Amino acid sequence: MRVAVLGAGAMGARAARTLAGLPGVEALVVGDLDGDVAARVAAGLPRATARRIDVTDGPALRGALAGVDTVLTTVGPFYRFGAGVLRAAIETGTDYVDICDDWEPTLQLLELDGAARAAGVCAVVGAGASPGLSTLLAGAAAGRLDRVRDLYTAWPVDAVGRSSPGDAPAESMAGAAGVHWMHQCSGEVAELSGGAVVRRAPLRPVALRLPGGRRGTGWTVGHPEPVTLHRTAAPSGESACLMLLRPATAAYLDVLRRDIDAGRLTPDDAADMLEPPSRSRVLRSLPGAFTRPGPGDLPAFFAAADGTVDGRPVRVCARLETDGALLHDMAAVTGVPAALATAQLPGVRRPGVHPPDAVLDGPRLFADLAVAFPGTRVIVEEEAGWLTD
Repeated sequence: MRVAVLGAGAMGARAARTLAGLPGVEALVVGDLDGDVAARVAAGLPRATARRIDVTDGPALRGALAGVDTVLTTVGPFYRFGAGVLRAAIETGTDYVDICDDWEPTLQLLELDGAARAAGVCAVVGAGASPGLSTLLAGAAAGRLDRVRDLYTAWPVDAVGRSSPGDAPAESMAGAAGVHWMHQCSGEVAELSGGAVVRRAPLRPVALRLPGGRRGTGWTVGHPEPVTLHRTAAPSGESACLMLLRPATAAYLDVLRRDIDAGRLTPDDAADMLEPPSRSRVLRSLPGAFTRPGPGDLPAFFAAADGTVDGRPVRVCARLETDGALLHDMAAVTGVPAALATAQLPGVRRPGVHPPDAVLDGPRLFADLAVAFPGTRVIVEEEAGWLTD
Protein backbone atom coordinates (compact mmCIF):
# COMPACT_ATOMS: atom_id res chain seq x y z
CA MET A 1 0.00 0.00 0.00
CA ARG A 2 1.25 3.45 -0.92
CA VAL A 3 0.14 6.11 1.56
CA ALA A 4 0.26 9.90 1.65
CA VAL A 5 0.02 11.73 4.99
CA LEU A 6 -1.07 15.33 4.54
CA GLY A 7 0.01 17.67 7.31
CA ALA A 8 3.35 17.29 9.04
CA GLY A 9 2.36 18.80 12.38
CA ALA A 10 2.36 16.86 15.62
CA MET A 11 -0.53 14.55 14.72
CA GLY A 12 0.51 14.01 11.11
CA ALA A 13 4.10 13.33 12.16
CA ARG A 14 2.98 10.75 14.70
CA ALA A 15 0.73 9.11 12.12
CA ALA A 16 3.56 9.03 9.59
CA ARG A 17 5.97 7.41 12.05
CA THR A 18 3.35 4.79 12.92
CA LEU A 19 2.59 3.98 9.29
CA ALA A 20 6.27 3.72 8.43
CA GLY A 21 6.58 0.89 10.94
CA LEU A 22 3.58 -1.11 9.75
CA PRO A 23 3.84 -4.11 7.43
CA GLY A 24 2.17 -3.61 4.08
CA VAL A 25 3.14 0.07 3.73
CA GLU A 26 5.37 -0.02 0.68
CA ALA A 27 5.83 3.72 0.26
CA LEU A 28 5.01 6.78 2.34
CA VAL A 29 4.70 10.38 1.16
CA VAL A 30 4.74 13.10 3.84
CA GLY A 31 3.15 16.25 2.46
CA ASP A 32 2.91 19.70 3.98
CA LEU A 33 2.58 23.29 2.84
CA ASP A 34 6.03 23.76 4.35
CA GLY A 35 8.30 21.42 2.43
CA ASP A 36 11.08 21.73 5.02
CA VAL A 37 8.78 20.54 7.79
CA ALA A 38 7.70 17.60 5.63
CA ALA A 39 11.34 16.75 4.95
CA ARG A 40 12.20 16.74 8.65
CA VAL A 41 9.36 14.33 9.39
CA ALA A 42 10.22 12.03 6.47
CA ALA A 43 13.93 11.96 7.31
CA GLY A 44 14.88 8.63 8.81
CA LEU A 45 11.57 6.93 8.06
CA PRO A 46 11.87 3.84 5.86
CA ARG A 47 10.48 4.17 2.34
CA ALA A 48 9.38 7.76 3.05
CA THR A 49 9.69 10.82 0.85
CA ALA A 50 8.73 14.44 1.47
CA ARG A 51 6.70 16.68 -0.79
CA ARG A 52 5.45 20.23 -0.59
CA ILE A 53 1.67 20.01 -1.01
CA ASP A 54 -0.78 22.88 -0.91
CA VAL A 55 -4.22 21.29 -0.38
CA THR A 56 -5.90 24.38 -1.86
CA ASP A 57 -4.09 23.83 -5.19
CA GLY A 58 -6.50 21.38 -6.82
CA PRO A 59 -4.34 20.20 -9.76
CA ALA A 60 -1.26 19.76 -7.56
CA LEU A 61 -3.25 17.93 -4.89
CA ARG A 62 -4.79 15.57 -7.44
CA GLY A 63 -1.36 14.96 -8.92
CA ALA A 64 -0.02 13.98 -5.50
CA LEU A 65 -2.96 11.70 -4.70
CA ALA A 66 -2.87 9.97 -8.09
CA GLY A 67 0.39 8.31 -7.07
CA VAL A 68 -0.87 6.71 -3.84
CA ASP A 69 -3.51 4.19 -2.80
CA THR A 70 -4.66 5.94 0.38
CA VAL A 71 -4.44 9.44 1.81
CA LEU A 72 -4.56 10.27 5.51
CA THR A 73 -5.19 13.97 6.02
CA THR A 74 -4.58 15.83 9.27
CA VAL A 75 -4.87 19.27 7.64
CA GLY A 76 -7.32 21.47 9.50
CA PRO A 77 -9.52 23.25 10.07
CA PHE A 78 -11.71 20.73 8.31
CA TYR A 79 -14.46 23.24 7.62
CA ARG A 80 -11.95 24.86 5.25
CA PHE A 81 -9.95 21.97 3.88
CA GLY A 82 -11.74 18.67 4.53
CA ALA A 83 -14.22 18.53 1.65
CA GLY A 84 -11.64 19.71 -0.89
CA VAL A 85 -9.22 16.92 -0.03
CA LEU A 86 -11.97 14.30 -0.09
CA ARG A 87 -13.23 15.54 -3.49
CA ALA A 88 -9.68 15.27 -4.85
CA ALA A 89 -9.40 11.74 -3.46
CA ILE A 90 -12.69 10.77 -5.11
CA GLU A 91 -11.52 12.20 -8.44
CA THR A 92 -8.27 10.23 -8.30
CA GLY A 93 -9.80 7.02 -6.92
CA THR A 94 -7.77 7.29 -3.72
CA ASP A 95 -9.05 5.86 -0.43
CA TYR A 96 -9.29 8.46 2.32
CA VAL A 97 -8.95 8.78 6.11
CA ASP A 98 -9.08 11.93 8.25
CA ILE A 99 -9.13 13.08 11.89
CA CYS A 100 -12.02 15.56 11.57
CA ASP A 101 -13.50 16.28 15.01
CA ASP A 102 -15.98 19.00 14.03
CA TRP A 103 -19.63 18.01 13.56
CA GLU A 104 -20.46 20.53 10.82
CA PRO A 105 -17.66 19.52 8.38
CA THR A 106 -18.45 15.89 9.19
CA LEU A 107 -21.93 16.38 7.75
CA GLN A 108 -20.41 17.99 4.63
CA LEU A 109 -18.06 15.04 4.19
CA LEU A 110 -20.85 12.50 4.63
CA GLU A 111 -22.77 14.25 1.83
CA LEU A 112 -20.04 13.04 -0.56
CA ASP A 113 -21.02 9.42 0.10
CA GLY A 114 -22.73 8.98 -3.27
CA ALA A 115 -19.78 10.36 -5.21
CA ALA A 116 -17.38 8.12 -3.28
CA ARG A 117 -19.51 5.05 -3.95
CA ALA A 118 -19.65 5.84 -7.64
CA ALA A 119 -15.86 6.19 -7.75
CA GLY A 120 -15.23 3.04 -5.69
CA VAL A 121 -13.49 5.08 -2.96
CA CYS A 122 -13.64 4.09 0.70
CA ALA A 123 -13.47 7.12 3.01
CA VAL A 124 -13.37 7.02 6.83
CA VAL A 125 -14.00 10.34 8.59
CA GLY A 126 -13.01 11.08 12.17
CA ALA A 127 -10.52 8.27 12.78
CA GLY A 128 -8.58 9.80 15.67
CA ALA A 129 -9.45 9.57 19.36
CA SER A 130 -12.74 11.46 19.65
CA PRO A 131 -14.27 10.68 17.27
CA GLY A 132 -12.56 7.48 16.25
CA LEU A 133 -11.77 5.37 19.29
CA SER A 134 -14.86 6.83 20.95
CA THR A 135 -17.21 5.65 18.21
CA LEU A 136 -15.62 2.19 18.22
CA LEU A 137 -16.26 2.03 21.97
CA ALA A 138 -19.82 3.21 21.34
CA GLY A 139 -20.28 0.43 18.81
CA ALA A 140 -19.02 -2.11 21.32
CA ALA A 141 -21.44 -0.84 23.98
CA ALA A 142 -24.44 -0.55 21.67
CA GLY A 143 -23.74 -4.00 20.26
CA ARG A 144 -24.69 -5.55 23.61
CA LEU A 145 -28.27 -4.23 23.32
CA ASP A 146 -31.28 -5.27 21.28
CA ARG A 147 -32.48 -1.65 21.20
CA VAL A 148 -30.42 1.44 22.03
CA ARG A 149 -32.03 4.28 23.93
CA ASP A 150 -29.30 6.69 25.10
CA LEU A 151 -25.68 6.71 23.93
CA TYR A 152 -22.86 8.93 25.23
CA THR A 153 -19.13 9.20 24.58
CA ALA A 154 -16.74 10.93 26.98
CA TRP A 155 -13.13 12.08 27.06
CA PRO A 156 -11.00 13.73 29.77
CA VAL A 157 -9.88 17.35 29.77
CA ASP A 158 -8.47 17.82 33.27
CA ALA A 159 -10.41 15.33 35.36
CA VAL A 160 -7.58 12.78 35.44
CA GLY A 161 -4.26 13.64 37.05
CA ARG A 162 -4.51 17.44 36.79
CA SER A 163 -4.06 20.04 39.47
CA SER A 164 -4.96 23.53 38.26
CA PRO A 165 -7.63 25.08 36.02
CA GLY A 166 -5.23 25.89 33.21
CA ASP A 167 -3.19 22.69 33.13
CA ALA A 168 -4.97 20.65 30.48
CA PRO A 169 -5.86 23.48 28.09
CA ALA A 170 -2.31 24.78 28.23
CA GLU A 171 -0.84 21.45 27.17
CA SER A 172 -3.40 20.13 24.74
CA MET A 173 -5.42 23.13 23.55
CA ALA A 174 -2.79 25.64 22.49
CA GLY A 175 -3.03 27.71 19.30
CA ALA A 176 -5.46 26.60 16.61
CA ALA A 177 -6.60 23.66 18.76
CA GLY A 178 -7.67 26.09 21.47
CA VAL A 179 -9.61 28.25 19.01
CA HIS A 180 -11.34 25.16 17.67
CA TRP A 181 -12.18 24.06 21.21
CA MET A 182 -13.74 27.44 21.98
CA HIS A 183 -15.94 27.05 18.89
CA GLN A 184 -17.03 23.65 20.20
CA CYS A 185 -17.81 25.16 23.62
CA SER A 186 -19.93 28.06 22.37
CA GLY A 187 -22.93 28.81 20.17
CA GLU A 188 -25.00 25.72 19.45
CA VAL A 189 -23.84 22.14 18.93
CA ALA A 190 -25.47 19.00 17.56
CA GLU A 191 -26.90 16.38 19.91
CA LEU A 192 -29.64 13.80 19.68
CA SER A 193 -32.93 14.09 21.54
CA GLY A 194 -35.78 11.68 20.98
CA GLY A 195 -33.59 10.05 18.35
CA ALA A 196 -33.46 13.23 16.23
CA VAL A 197 -30.63 15.70 15.67
CA VAL A 198 -31.16 18.90 17.67
CA ARG A 199 -29.04 21.96 18.41
CA ARG A 200 -28.37 22.98 21.98
CA ALA A 201 -26.01 25.22 23.89
CA PRO A 202 -22.88 23.27 24.94
CA LEU A 203 -21.55 22.81 28.47
CA ARG A 204 -24.79 21.20 29.59
CA PRO A 205 -24.34 18.78 32.52
CA VAL A 206 -25.25 15.11 32.02
CA ALA A 207 -25.29 12.92 35.14
CA LEU A 208 -24.56 9.25 34.44
CA ARG A 209 -24.81 5.98 36.35
CA LEU A 210 -22.50 3.33 34.93
CA PRO A 211 -22.14 -0.37 35.72
CA GLY A 212 -20.27 -1.13 38.91
CA GLY A 213 -21.77 1.79 40.80
CA ARG A 214 -19.74 4.46 39.00
CA ARG A 215 -21.39 7.88 39.01
CA GLY A 216 -20.46 11.34 37.82
CA THR A 217 -21.24 14.23 35.51
CA GLY A 218 -19.90 15.08 32.06
CA TRP A 219 -20.34 18.33 30.12
CA THR A 220 -21.57 18.46 26.52
CA VAL A 221 -19.31 19.71 23.73
CA GLY A 222 -19.62 20.04 19.97
CA HIS A 223 -18.25 16.86 18.38
CA PRO A 224 -19.29 14.56 15.52
CA GLU A 225 -20.22 11.49 17.58
CA PRO A 226 -23.96 12.24 17.95
CA VAL A 227 -24.50 12.90 14.23
CA THR A 228 -22.61 9.78 13.13
CA LEU A 229 -23.99 7.48 15.84
CA HIS A 230 -27.42 8.67 14.73
CA ARG A 231 -26.67 6.77 11.49
CA THR A 232 -24.90 3.71 12.84
CA ALA A 233 -26.36 2.91 16.28
CA ALA A 234 -29.66 4.81 15.85
CA PRO A 235 -30.35 5.60 19.52
CA SER A 236 -34.00 6.43 20.15
CA GLY A 237 -33.28 8.81 23.03
CA GLU A 238 -30.40 11.09 23.93
CA SER A 239 -26.85 11.18 22.58
CA ALA A 240 -24.03 13.66 23.15
CA CYS A 241 -20.27 13.91 23.41
CA LEU A 242 -19.13 14.75 26.94
CA MET A 243 -16.04 16.30 28.45
CA LEU A 244 -14.87 15.23 31.89
CA LEU A 245 -14.04 18.42 33.75
CA ARG A 246 -13.27 19.50 37.26
CA PRO A 247 -16.01 21.81 38.59
CA ALA A 248 -13.70 24.85 38.49
CA THR A 249 -12.82 24.20 34.85
CA ALA A 250 -16.48 23.71 33.88
CA ALA A 251 -17.35 27.01 35.57
CA TYR A 252 -14.50 28.88 33.90
CA LEU A 253 -15.33 27.51 30.44
CA ASP A 254 -18.96 28.52 30.94
CA VAL A 255 -17.88 32.10 31.63
CA LEU A 256 -15.89 32.08 28.38
CA ARG A 257 -18.87 30.53 26.56
CA ARG A 258 -21.26 33.22 27.76
CA ASP A 259 -18.84 35.98 26.80
CA ILE A 260 -18.36 34.49 23.31
CA ASP A 261 -22.11 34.13 22.80
CA ALA A 262 -22.69 37.71 23.98
CA GLY A 263 -20.08 39.05 21.55
CA ARG A 264 -17.70 40.19 24.31
CA LEU A 265 -15.05 37.69 23.17
CA THR A 266 -14.14 35.94 19.95
CA PRO A 267 -13.12 32.26 20.07
CA ASP A 268 -9.56 33.46 19.35
CA ASP A 269 -9.70 35.80 22.36
CA ALA A 270 -11.10 33.04 24.55
CA ALA A 271 -8.37 30.61 23.45
CA ASP A 272 -5.76 33.12 24.60
CA MET A 273 -7.40 33.05 28.04
CA LEU A 274 -6.96 29.32 28.55
CA GLU A 275 -3.37 29.70 29.74
CA PRO A 276 -2.89 31.79 31.69
CA PRO A 277 -6.53 32.09 32.72
CA SER A 278 -8.11 35.53 32.84
CA ARG A 279 -8.11 36.61 36.49
CA SER A 280 -11.33 38.58 36.17
CA ARG A 281 -13.11 35.64 34.58
CA VAL A 282 -11.73 33.22 37.16
CA LEU A 283 -13.29 35.46 39.82
CA ARG A 284 -16.60 35.44 37.94
CA SER A 285 -16.46 31.65 37.76
CA LEU A 286 -15.80 31.07 41.48
CA PRO A 287 -19.46 30.62 42.56
CA GLY A 288 -19.90 27.92 39.92
CA ALA A 289 -16.62 26.28 40.89
CA PHE A 290 -18.15 25.40 44.28
CA THR A 291 -21.59 24.33 43.07
CA ARG A 292 -21.09 22.44 39.81
CA PRO A 293 -20.94 18.64 39.89
CA GLY A 294 -17.71 16.86 39.04
CA PRO A 295 -16.84 13.66 37.16
CA GLY A 296 -17.03 11.53 40.30
CA ASP A 297 -15.53 8.12 39.59
CA LEU A 298 -16.41 7.98 35.89
CA PRO A 299 -13.71 6.31 33.76
CA ALA A 300 -11.31 8.56 31.84
CA PHE A 301 -12.37 7.61 28.29
CA PHE A 302 -15.53 5.66 27.59
CA ALA A 303 -18.79 5.16 25.75
CA ALA A 304 -21.96 4.32 27.59
CA ALA A 305 -25.26 3.06 26.21
CA ASP A 306 -28.54 1.99 27.63
CA GLY A 307 -31.47 0.21 26.08
CA THR A 308 -33.15 -3.14 26.31
CA VAL A 309 -32.22 -6.80 26.07
CA ASP A 310 -35.20 -9.14 25.81
CA GLY A 311 -37.33 -6.20 26.92
CA ARG A 312 -35.30 -5.53 30.09
CA PRO A 313 -33.45 -2.20 30.67
CA VAL A 314 -29.68 -2.65 30.53
CA ARG A 315 -26.83 -0.13 30.75
CA VAL A 316 -23.43 -0.86 29.20
CA CYS A 317 -20.06 0.88 29.47
CA ALA A 318 -17.10 0.24 27.15
CA ARG A 319 -14.02 1.97 28.52
CA LEU A 320 -10.44 2.34 27.34
CA GLU A 321 -8.07 1.21 30.07
CA THR A 322 -4.60 2.76 29.79
CA ASP A 323 -1.79 4.04 31.97
CA GLY A 324 -3.08 7.59 31.42
CA ALA A 325 -0.11 8.90 29.43
CA LEU A 326 -1.76 8.05 26.12
CA LEU A 327 -4.86 10.11 26.91
CA HIS A 328 -2.76 13.19 27.68
CA ASP A 329 -0.67 13.00 24.49
CA MET A 330 -2.93 14.52 21.83
CA ALA A 331 -0.55 13.68 18.99
CA ALA A 332 -0.37 10.02 19.99
CA VAL A 333 -4.02 9.42 20.86
CA THR A 334 -5.07 11.02 17.58
CA GLY A 335 -2.31 10.14 15.13
CA VAL A 336 -1.73 6.50 16.06
CA PRO A 337 -5.39 5.36 15.76
CA ALA A 338 -5.69 7.24 12.45
CA ALA A 339 -2.65 5.39 11.13
CA LEU A 340 -4.00 2.04 12.33
CA ALA A 341 -7.34 2.82 10.65
CA THR A 342 -5.50 3.64 7.42
CA ALA A 343 -3.74 0.28 7.55
CA GLN A 344 -7.12 -1.49 7.67
CA LEU A 345 -8.52 0.07 4.50
CA PRO A 346 -7.14 -2.48 1.98
CA GLY A 347 -9.19 -5.15 3.71
CA VAL A 348 -12.34 -3.02 4.00
CA ARG A 349 -12.99 -2.08 0.37
CA ARG A 350 -16.47 -0.74 1.07
CA PRO A 351 -17.02 2.32 -1.14
CA GLY A 352 -18.67 5.36 0.41
CA VAL A 353 -18.04 7.83 3.23
CA HIS A 354 -18.26 6.19 6.64
CA PRO A 355 -17.72 6.90 10.34
CA PRO A 356 -15.16 4.54 11.91
CA ASP A 357 -17.64 2.24 13.63
CA ALA A 358 -19.42 1.56 10.32
CA VAL A 359 -16.47 -0.17 8.61
CA LEU A 360 -13.43 -0.62 10.85
CA ASP A 361 -12.59 -3.75 12.84
CA GLY A 362 -12.68 -2.30 16.35
CA PRO A 363 -11.17 -5.26 18.24
CA ARG A 364 -8.30 -5.40 15.74
CA LEU A 365 -7.62 -1.67 16.04
CA PHE A 366 -7.60 -1.77 19.84
CA ALA A 367 -5.32 -4.83 19.74
CA ASP A 368 -2.93 -2.95 17.45
CA LEU A 369 -3.12 0.07 19.77
CA ALA A 370 -2.10 -2.19 22.67
CA VAL A 371 1.02 -3.17 20.73
CA ALA A 372 1.98 0.50 20.44
CA PHE A 373 0.97 1.24 24.05
CA PRO A 374 1.30 -1.91 26.18
CA GLY A 375 -1.33 -2.26 28.86
CA THR A 376 -4.03 -0.60 26.79
CA ARG A 377 -7.25 -2.61 26.67
CA VAL A 378 -11.00 -2.27 26.33
CA ILE A 379 -13.27 -3.33 29.19
CA VAL A 380 -17.00 -3.75 28.59
CA GLU A 381 -19.36 -3.98 31.58
CA GLU A 382 -23.13 -4.19 31.79
CA GLU A 383 -25.87 -4.37 34.38
CA ALA A 384 -29.59 -3.82 34.72
CA GLY A 385 -30.89 -0.24 34.65
CA TRP A 386 -30.74 3.06 32.76
CA LEU A 387 -27.76 5.43 32.47
CA THR A 388 -29.67 8.46 33.73
CA ASP A 389 -32.23 8.79 36.54
